[in-house]
Amino acid sequence: MTNPWGISLLVGLGGFAGSVARYGLSITSQRFAIEWPIGTLAANVIGSLAIGIITGLSARGATVSPEIRLLLATGFCGGFTTMSSMIYEAAEMIRASEYLHATLYTVGTFLLSMTAFIAGVMAVRTIVKIGGVLWS
Repeated sequence: MTNPWGISLLVGLGGFAGSVARYGLSITSQRFAIEWPIGTLAANVIGSLAIGIITGLSARGATVSPEIRLLLATGFCGGFTTMSSMIYEAAEMIRASEYLHATLYTVGTFLLSMTAFIAGVMAVRTIVKIGGVLWS
């Protein structure tokens, strides 16, 4: 698809769905109210896992079309993950002189999200090696 309006629509629809899913995750995570913003952490880790899976599939060739990558990776994951929220929450921890919590939260989010991304890529590689069911 080369139509910029169509591409923008795909990204927008994905972003809408990702934002709504993020809101649902936030509401759900409030049931487990703890001192940490667990919903934001979960969104970043789950979104990183999803982008890892999309990247792994894309590396396998024409499995994921450019349009689907735009819809899912740029749109959905872009709307679902919450870097700006994470930064705000860490800044609030710093403002409250909770330096250790802010550091653990920031570093933990990065490490868990990177680990989830790598797990997504590796999961696709493993599935391809084990079965080759999806690809020949």
